[in-house]
This record gives sequence, C-alpha cells and structure tokens, in this order.
Amino acid sequence: MMRRRDFFTLLGGAAAAWPLAARAQQAGKLPTIGFLGSNALTWTAWTAAFVERLSALGWVEGRTIVIDYRWSEGRPERVAEVAAEFVRLKVDAIVTDAIAVPALKQATAVIPIVFALALDPVGGGLVSSLARPGGNVTGLSLQQTDLAVKRLALLREAVPQLRRLAIVANIGNPSAALEMGEASAAARTLGIEVAPLEIRRAQDIARVFAALKAQADALYFVGDPLVGANRTPIMTFALTARLPTIFNTRDHVQAVGLMSYGPNFPAQLRRAADFVDKILRGTKPSDIPVEQPIQFELVINLTTAKALGLSVPPTLLALADEIIE
Repeated sequence: MMRRRDFFTLLGGAAAAWPLAARAQQAGKLPTIGFLGSNALTWTAWTAAFVERLSALGWVEGRTIVIDYRWSEGRPERVAEVAAEFVRLKVDAIVTDAIAVPALKQATAVIPIVFALALDPVGGGLVSSLARPGGNVTGLSLQQTDLAVKRLALLREAVPQLRRLAIVANIGNPSAALEMGEASAAARTLGIEVAPLEIRRAQDIARVFAALKAQADALYFVGDPLVGANRTPIMTFALTARLPTIFNTRDHVQAVGLMSYGPNFPAQLRRAADFVDKILRGTKPSDIPVEQPIQFELVINLTTAKALGLSVPPTLLALADEIIE
C-alpha cells in the first residue's frame, strides 16, 4: 500500500509536469489565446475555421478557452502595440500572420507564437528551418514564392494578350518583397515586361494606381495584411482601370477580382488550431515543424471577366475549383 507521504510526493511531481494550460484551468483561469489578424472582415471565415477546429479538439471558446482578438488594419505600429498588450496580458499562445511575427518575437521570447499565414517563413527570417523552427515560433507556410510561376501561367491563359504586368507588393514586408522578386523573374522568363509597384502603407495604393496609367495589361498582387486590409480600394481602382487581377486567395475574387490561385486559407487556420492544441498540451513550438500547404485552389470570377471583356478559355474553367457567376 502506498504511504500517504509518498502519494503526495508523487502528486506534486506530476503537477509540475502538467502543461501550462492545464495548471491554469486548475487555478480557475482559462487558457488565453491572443489572436492578431489584419482586419475582422477579411479574417471572418478564417477565424470561424480556427474556432471550429479548436472546439473539435476540446477547446470551446468562452468555456474552456478565451480568445482575445486584435486587428492591425495593416499598420505596423498597431502590431507593436498589440504585441506589448499580449505580453502584458500573459496570454498562453499567440496566433497571427507572418508580418506580425518580428514584432512579437521582439516583445517576447517565451510566449509561443503560431503563424497561420507565412509567404516564406525561412526566407523571411521567421524560423531557422521548416523541420526545426527553433525558439518560440512555428506555424504554416503558404509556399507563395514557389507558386509565382503557376499563377503567371494561369493569368496568361486568361489574358492571352498579356505583355506588360504590374506587380504590386508591400515592400515593407520581407516575405512580400521576396515574392515580388520571384514573380518578376518568372514573368521575364515568359517574355513579359514587368512594372514593380512598391507600397508600404494604405496611402501608397492610390499613388501607384495613378502612376500606372497604361503601363500594364494585368495586375499581380502579392498578398499580405496591408493588401487584405485595403481590399475595397484596391478592387475599386482595378475595376476603374479595367485591369485583370490575380491574387493568392479567393476572398479578393469574391470581391470582384478576376482570379486567384493559392492555398486554402480556412484550411490553414484549421491546422493552426492543431498547433495551438499541441502547445497547450505541453509541446514546445521548437519541436513542431513548420507545415507546407496541402490544399490549393483556383477561383475565377466570370462576372468580372465579362465586365473586362475577357473570354476565359473552357480549358481554364475546367481546372477551376470554384467559378463565380
């Protein structure tokens, strides 16, 4: 029979090994996730997928876990403010996109950080490697730079007269700058003239469109929080200029962009929930390899194509995962 003193010694040792979230619940405090996205509108479907998956894993918002949502609206200074706030609140983990990671890493080397959307996590300096992220950061790659050639091939099939391409990117985002370089190189190999248009803040969007004039037959947008937060003015300018557009996610196509090709973003957020679950149960971020996307989708807006006077080839429509009419 186990002696009383031995029993309590064993119990104390086990408690010391409990994951942080479990100890927090025992103390009456629910584990808290700090969730930082670009804006609520763009992230609505993505956050829903994240919360749904967390619930399936036993983390029910408001009952077994708290999620504190914050939105950067594409402003770097806002990211720094939220980073400091999450540290002050002592959240148990942070979920975000790649552009916020540097500020979060600067604010804390202790709180686990999971990026759900990263264009190039290694090239952007977020992690040491995909297999061994190191430190307190891990997450999911969008594999964007590798998709530039595919996007351009699809765009040229939809726009056969494509000779001049404007590539718009937030040059303040290192990963976006990398994709701009990859897309520019890919376009030139296809014999397409490139006009790189650099933005750093929302006010730059009107400026680059004003400077564009007749210099392009189509627009390639490198997706990032600044682009996502300013989707409405971007769509307005593009339609006014009567320019076909290609993006990395369906959200822009649902908002009258011509086409998109890239990973399924709700699927990325569902996988991010799995990462959070592992972390709350005691796994270190450095022991969770960065994952590559497994679901890609081509979305075409036929209504926009007709408005632009484009006839999308049946062969391309047959490849589409979704056609908006």
